[in-house]
Amino acid sequence: MEGNGSIDMFSEVLENQFLQAAKLVESHLDSEIQKLDQIGEDELELLKEKRLAALRKAQQQKQEWLSKGHGEYREVASERDFFQEVKESEKVVCHFYRDTTFRCKILDRHLATLAKKHLETKFLKLNVEKAPFLCERLRIKVIPTLALLRDGKTQDYVVGFTDLGNTDDFSTETLEWRLGCSDVINYSGNLMEPPFQSQKKFGTNFTKLEKKTIRGKKYDSDSDDD
Repeated sequence: MEGNGSIDMFSEVLENQFLQAAKLVESHLDSEIQKLDQIGEDELELLKEKRLAALRKAQQQKQEWLSKGHGEYREVASERDFFQEVKESEKVVCHFYRDTTFRCKILDRHLATLAKKHLETKFLKLNVEKAPFLCERLRIKVIPTLALLRDGKTQDYVVGFTDLGNTDDFSTETLEWRLGCSDVINYSGNLMEPPFQSQKKFGTNFTKLEKKTIRGKKYDSDSDDD
């Protein structure tokens, strides 16, 4: 009987020790989980603060762009105005057009849409008849031509519709892709896949060059109708 009592007492002691040990482990785990939860909350709060700061910065940038005339497709009246507009903005797309060239009107429609979508870029148009010096300086020979500028310097040109599938029926997405290729807009699509490659049909109005004279200067017209 005494032996059994000793065994029972020993078992009870061991059980108490196990319970105490378990409580210590549980307490330690609770403490670690609490620390992890606290760290997670701190990190989450830090992420929220960074996100809010980024949103505030983006809003400030948007307001700055709008104040400089971004967000709309506008005409500049003179060469002097052109240089001032380009000086103010990092990215600029300028359409050199002529009233009598049909394809210029096609570009107008697409550019007006893109100007609203890509606030990071300024979209302008300039009548070649009012800018003979600038056209000569930039070697504008074909109408329409888009001059793509960054930091006040011409980076690239879109001459006629050749880069746009060589059709009058190109989509706004195609022009957007072409501008993205020159990094003059923030393009989110795949630059390796031009939109017009997925189109089943292409237009039949292709480039036909004719010599045109403006103030003694000769221009090529990338349009069948003038």
